[in-house]
Amino acid sequence: MNDNRIIYEFQHVGAYVKVTAMDPVTLTEVSIVGNPLSGKPILMRTARRKLQYVIEKEKKE
Repeated sequence: MNDNRIIYEFQHVGAYVKVTAMDPVTLTEVSIVGNPLSGKPILMRTARRKLQYVIEKEKKE
């Protein structure tokens, strides 16, 4: 998975932010919910890690 191709979407919902990350090659999409005070880099890293985990899990199945 190429990190440069991941598409991120940020949605502010009340006191938190929902971050969706999608890999356009595998069409895998994941979401996380986090504190907006954490900052975009941390939220993006968390979403990217979850995306990598899901893609690896799907490869094994």
